[in-house]
Amino acid sequence: MLNIRTFNLGPMQTNAYLVQGEDTSKAFIIDPGMNPKPLVRAIENLEIEAIVLTHAHFDHMAGVEEIRKWKGCPVYLHAAEAEWLESPKWNGSLRWPDVTEPLMTGPAEYDLAGGQTLNLVGHTFKVFHTPGHSPGSVSLLSGKDLFAGDVLFRSGVGRTDLPGGSERELIDSIQNTLYTFDEDVVVYPGHGPKTTIGFEKQNNPYVRASR
Repeated sequence: MLNIRTFNLGPMQTNAYLVQGEDTSKAFIIDPGMNPKPLVRAIENLEIEAIVLTHAHFDHMAGVEEIRKWKGCPVYLHAAEAEWLESPKWNGSLRWPDVTEPLMTGPAEYDLAGGQTLNLVGHTFKVFHTPGHSPGSVSLLSGKDLFAGDVLFRSGVGRTDLPGGSERELIDSIQNTLYTFDEDVVVYPGHGPKTTIGFEKQNNPYVRASR
């Protein structure tokens, strides 16, 4: 069973997730965002196996370099956004100068791809390529726990008006990938409270379950 801790980080209120298995001395991180001090304090005495990015927008990757250098852990990111960590233009940090300075970090050590499995903290996580919010957005499923990044929110969906976004791809990712999971799968989104697949299929005003 996974132990999942949520850290709401930075002015964009991005959810970073600290994920542990049965060995409480180890963990991995999903989307270390801006102003990561609460997360940094929580991992002081932990071995961090990896940082996994659901996508490379600045509010999800701002804490990468600090944690990677400190903990010596690799970063995983979909190949479609391989250059985004090094480009303030593509990661969006140039777009919001009132929120952040331009952000750059070194490239990811490993590519993510749909159909891939990651073995972290003693558990298996299946990678699903779920583009739409961004071209390299991925979702991770382990048992009944789904980390969906900015694809699917509680009663909402990710915006598609940023570079590389596509409303058609987003709807396809939700209807034909995420909505195929069991209804009791718990969704941990990139922003806002958690939800379930069943609730979203019945109630999400943006994407209904396909008939």
